[in-house]
Amino acid sequence: MKIKNNIAVSDSGFIFNPTTGDSFSANPVGQEIFKMLQTAATEEEITANILETYQIDKVRFEKDFYDFVNVLKKYKLLEEIEKD
Repeated sequence: MKIKNNIAVSDSGFIFNPTTGDSFSANPVGQEIFKMLQTAATEEEITANILETYQIDKVRFEKDFYDFVNVLKKYKLLEEIEKD
């Protein structure tokens, strides 16, 4: 999965979808995950990066990560990457 190309995020965590006009805000960890999703980082890469950077256990992070991804899907901010 990857963030759609037209979605913008500011350094302060303000996320804007120009297609719908919707805007959102993300905390610093959400911003970091969002930016990794923009580069099409895998779930494993994102998990490893966050676990290395922050003091959080894997089970808790995975729950929070999937909650975050579900919100992104709900607001149609993600696109699936086709696998060859």
